[in-house]
Amino acid sequence: MAGDRDAVVEALFVAHYTPLVRLAAVLLDDVGTCEEVVQEAFVKLHAGFGRLHDRDKALAYLRQSVVNLSRSRLRRRLVARRYEDPQPGTQSSAEDSALAVLAANDLVRAMHQLQRRQREVLALRHLAGLSEAETAAALGISVGSVKAYASRGLDALRILMEAHR
Repeated sequence: MAGDRDAVVEALFVAHYTPLVRLAAVLLDDVGTCEEVVQEAFVKLHAGFGRLHDRDKALAYLRQSVVNLSRSRLRRRLVARRYEDPQPGTQSSAEDSALAVLAANDLVRAMHQLQRRQREVLALRHLAGLSEAETAAALGISVGSVKAYASRGLDALRILMEAHR
């Protein structure tokens, strides 16, 4: 069983690591944190593999984990920022430079201006390629809500992108 678990998780990692990091990048603003979130999702999948009744749902589990872990990281970061003292003169890291390139993308900047739920729905529907039902399951909302958030999010995104031109 352990060898089977390793093989399935490894195959998922090879096939879906990069798209999951891209998903996290839309939800977070730090490349290093995006990679950590995705790695943590794979570790949780590996550890709880025996509780996964349907192996066909492993990818959906990973996507939902990435979304949930991203939310958790953002919440922790907001709490930490409330209590941290600003430190002038700190140097930016290589990850910050890589993130600056990613943030330079107009679409990513516009996505970060959307409401959180709109951003999550659009990321799962259009970047991760999930169906409306899969997106609803990953976010724990109804298919109708996915449609509404997607419609409103696309309208808002269209306006934001036109403003960048």
